[in-house]
Amino acid sequence: MSQAIVFAETGGPETLRLQDVQVGQPGPGQARIRHAAIGVNFIDTYYRSGLYPLSLPSGLGSEAAGVVEAVGEGVAWLRPGDRVAYASGPLGAYATERLIAAEHLVKLPEGVSDDTAACAMLQGMTVEYLVQRVFPVQPGQTVLWHAAAGGVGQIALQWLSAMGVHVIATVGSPAKAEIARALGAAHVILYREENVALRVREITGGKGVPVVFDSVGKDTFEASLDSLGPRGVMVTFGNASGPVPAVSPLELTRRGSLFLTRPRLGDYIATRAELEASSGALLSRLRDGTIKLAPSRAYPLAEAARAHRDLEARQTTGSIILRP
Repeated sequence: MSQAIVFAETGGPETLRLQDVQVGQPGPGQARIRHAAIGVNFIDTYYRSGLYPLSLPSGLGSEAAGVVEAVGEGVAWLRPGDRVAYASGPLGAYATERLIAAEHLVKLPEGVSDDTAACAMLQGMTVEYLVQRVFPVQPGQTVLWHAAAGGVGQIALQWLSAMGVHVIATVGSPAKAEIARALGAAHVILYREENVALRVREITGGKGVPVVFDSVGKDTFEASLDSLGPRGVMVTFGNASGPVPAVSPLELTRRGSLFLTRPRLGDYIATRAELEASSGALLSRLRDGTIKLAPSRAYPLAEAARAHRDLEARQTTGSIILRP
């Protein structure tokens, strides 16, 4: 018997319940995975709260690492005992075991632990598609990254600094500022105490940045637009403070012919080739030490609600995981 976190109604963390569930044997194209570590991501709170609608009752979580226990017909490239991870497919990672289509799985190489994979796959592939495909950042450029001490931000700082990119990082506290500096931020802005757009203009000699990566949403949207130079690209990829307000295309013209995009990871790993390329780029950086990553906190699976409370209260830095 497996256990899984299930919620039957949207709302706060208190809606999350640990239940016994039957897993069964894998069907054609499937694998049964015993989880070793489960990633917790801000997008999980969007599903739980109802911001991203889905049919209820539902499981939760889209990222985990573990061991293959059985494979179904047609799965020739995996076998029981293989270490794997995933960050796509149907929700349901908050569980001790689950069935999942094998096409979503990637094998883990030696040197990448289960804990690291569980907190790196979704956030790390997010960084990959943002900085290599949404806006291919070039060495020597200066970019603005909000929430730089969070899970995605910490990976991005290491990835970009290794490329020779100058990152202006925003954070919410002096302690988080120290984390950002240690991971390679060229400049750090305390967004609660400083005018972000004004500081960006000062740092860039009045020119602004060519791109802003913003997962905060409503609270930082205006400052992000004001930080861009002419023909700059606004990449809004999260809603930690709530959805961004509506914006008229003419407003983008007025601010200097700006571009606005709202991408999501699923559209950038939609094919097996894209998934392998994105995960491969991440795993190679984890193996060679370009990116060093470990969860800052680990919670028992039964305490998923507490993990969500801490995440939404911004009481965490870096990545957090659940242990089944």
